[in-house]
Amino acid sequence: MKKILSYCLLYLGLGASVFAQTISSAGNLPVSGISKERIAKVDEMLERAIQSEQVPGLVAMIVKDGKVVYHSAKGFADVAEGKKMEKNSIFRIASQTKAITSTAILLLYEEGKIRLDDPISKYIPEFANPQVLASFRYADSSYTSKPSAQVITIRHLLTHTSGLGYGVIDGDERMKMIYHKAGVVDLFTTDEVTIGESVKRLAKLPLHHEPGTKYTYSEGLDVLGYLVEIVSGKPFDVFLKERIFDPLGMHDTRFYLNEAQGTRLVDVHTYQGGNWITYPTTFYDPDYPKTGAKSFFSGGAGLSSTTEDYAKFLQMYLNGGIYDGFRLLSPVTIAMAMQNQVGDLWNWDRYYGLAFGVVNDRGVALGGMGSKGTFDWGGYFNTQYFADPNHKIIGLIFKQTSGAGNGDQTGWKFRQMVFSSVE
Repeated sequence: MKKILSYCLLYLGLGASVFAQTISSAGNLPVSGISKERIAKVDEMLERAIQSEQVPGLVAMIVKDGKVVYHSAKGFADVAEGKKMEKNSIFRIASQTKAITSTAILLLYEEGKIRLDDPISKYIPEFANPQVLASFRYADSSYTSKPSAQVITIRHLLTHTSGLGYGVIDGDERMKMIYHKAGVVDLFTTDEVTIGESVKRLAKLPLHHEPGTKYTYSEGLDVLGYLVEIVSGKPFDVFLKERIFDPLGMHDTRFYLNEAQGTRLVDVHTYQGGNWITYPTTFYDPDYPKTGAKSFFSGGAGLSSTTEDYAKFLQMYLNGGIYDGFRLLSPVTIAMAMQNQVGDLWNWDRYYGLAFGVVNDRGVALGGMGSKGTFDWGGYFNTQYFADPNHKIIGLIFKQTSGAGNGDQTGWKFRQMVFSSVE
């Protein structure tokens, strides 16, 4: 209880002190509390990474006290076409979608429409009577299962402790085969399918383990995207636009892009034969945000965005739930969401809250991660972010690569050097 109260005081204090704080897009500004000379070192490091072809291109942004102290685009958005990266380039943010979906769930929670420990079967009956995988036959992907002693709750889905898997990127080959055979959609698709259809297929499949007993990265946030549709009565993309994106001014954050936005989408690249080339269509279609049926709204991986848009979302959290005078969440809700929600199931240098990984004492001691309470995550195509509520610093570094790459070290170096710039 004392810890929750201390977090509440932290976020209430932030909300009071930066009530109208917004992300300034005026350019790189001098701000007290952060070294201009050391930020220049960050720029030099990123420039070297581009010149040595660690990555084909990137956009990096640093925000301190709501002011942009660094925002730079380097390299190429499309190597083959020689198209330069721009500050407003649009990236597939993949799993960075999860924090936005979690925020949508918290909005419904604050309105009293759901409880976090409600069984998901209360809203999606197909999840009644969950089963746990017991045996598997590789020859034909057949399996047996046993009844679960626990039901899946909304909290389990938020915290990746439901027992659900993640299909094609799952760490268990058996689950990959089961999900593929069932036709579960994991990431991007240009096919005419909805999250409701995919989630109902998912609900019939066995779990990795009993809900609440382990942390297994999963499609739980896709399930919750469908839950938002059921509870709100609106398509998931419409709910996010009306309740999060429009109020925060996140006008380039969408599941699907219009024609003008499509021209700013960065190509996914992979490193082959000593060159960065456009990534081919594999289990996902890299053109997903621009083409196809445009009917699948993946709550776990479907959004595209810009560094500036996502910085606004993070600034709202640093502000204690408010942005540009608009209250999105209560600071009390944010304080709850930043608590350790999974105990020791996922707890090394960070623990897992309801929307983010959160740096703990061990993470502070290891160094390079920021102060205690810094929250973060990333995306499948090499996008990362972090936000420190103590120093009120946001860092984002967006790239768009897949595969082994070419020795990219910009992620950890960027974060470590940003925090080394604090005065």
